[in-house]
Amino acid sequence: MRKAVVAVVDDDPRLLESMEDLLESAGYGVCSFASAQALLGRGWSGIDLLITDIGMPGTDGFELRDLAQKARPDLPVFLITGRHEIADQNRVRRITGFFRKPFDAQLLLAAVANALADREMEGENES
Repeated sequence: MRKAVVAVVDDDPRLLESMEDLLESAGYGVCSFASAQALLGRGWSGIDLLITDIGMPGTDGFELRDLAQKARPDLPVFLITGRHEIADQNRVRRITGFFRKPFDAQLLLAAVANALADREMEGENES
């Protein structure tokens, strides 16, 4: 059985490294990207879940989420931010899969596991 692959996009190299360690310790494969453009250049194939920072130069996390939903409507997308002015906006409060930095690692892992399990259940129901 193949490991689920989580793509993480964040312009903070320390966060990328800690997210890689966290997700790998939970048994996931991880692809890390320092920008949305780097992920877009690679493509969506083989990715089971996306975690992206909102506040990045160039294509931000909201735009990347929108691109992901067009290309892969079934792909779960989590948004993270350390910027409180973004976290307090109404459009963010309505998002499921939103985490404010610093986030609780166990809550994030539980949310990832739930999103992947939901996606797997939907895939089984379609076949």
